[in-house]
Amino acid sequence: MPTSSASATWNGVLRSGNGHFAAGSGAFEGDYTFPTRFEGAAGTNPEELIAAAHAACLSMALSVGLEKAGTPATSITTSASCTLDMVDGAAKITKMRLEVRGRVDGIDNDAFVQAAEGAKENCPVSKALKGNVDFELDAALEA
Repeated sequence: MPTSSASATWNGVLRSGNGHFAAGSGAFEGDYTFPTRFEGAAGTNPEELIAAAHAACLSMALSVGLEKAGTPATSITTSASCTLDMVDGAAKITKMRLEVRGRVDGIDNDAFVQAAEGAKENCPVSKALKGNVDFELDAALEA
């Protein structure tokens, strides 16, 4: 299996400094600051990257699970929201909310929710976060 990479640089002190990250593949890059990470200012932050990774991973895991069950998806859309809180005086990722919608012929909503639960438990990003982050899943078929 391949190894993925990224890099980040931080300049200056925490509150007034700035950073830049880049994917090793060159597919994305971005700037981040204290305000974008801790104060909700416009821009990106590490938690947004984790949310994007989790959304992508869950969508792929659900797709393969449905395919193996004989009901391949036409489309799966996952939104992830990563919550950063202060816990015992330190910043900690505490929750990942995953909202999954799918178009899948041949199954009902209960079967889709069950497949999404399985994907949530078994995708590699979920496994990396498990035990450290609470997961919340909202899964439903699209009409």
